[in-house]
Amino acid sequence: MTIQGVNHLLFSVSNLEQSIAFYETIFDAKLLVKGKSTAYFDLNGLWLALNVEKDIPRREIHQSYTHWAFTIDEADFEKMYEKLVSNQVNILQGRERDIRDKKSIYFTDPDGHKFEFHTGTLQDRLNYYKMEKLHMEFFD
Repeated sequence: MTIQGVNHLLFSVSNLEQSIAFYETIFDAKLLVKGKSTAYFDLNGLWLALNVEKDIPRREIHQSYTHWAFTIDEADFEKMYEKLVSNQVNILQGRERDIRDKKSIYFTDPDGHKFEFHTGTLQDRLNYYKMEKLHMEFFD
């Protein structure tokens, strides 16, 4: 038995309409269905779901580095940053990184879920670490 891939992502939200607008605007997600408390999107072939949960704590792990990262082209980096700014998205201070580790923008949705737009690949990261992080052990 093997994992075949990611089936879907579901995010608990407090305001369905506000969250639908966020994911349509920021991620260019295509809304497929909307109910009283749920919405499904197509995000470039990925099933993204929102589910309303009103009375739960929000932002309870706001200091955590836990996040979902999405690939963007380096040529689109500034345009994506400006899109976030113009839509008044909460942009987080990213960690300092070497240019070989590529560029990232960290931000949150209206309920505090943390995301990253990143211009690098796993191979870029491994190549950088192999050169700079001599204490790490690599496996083939």
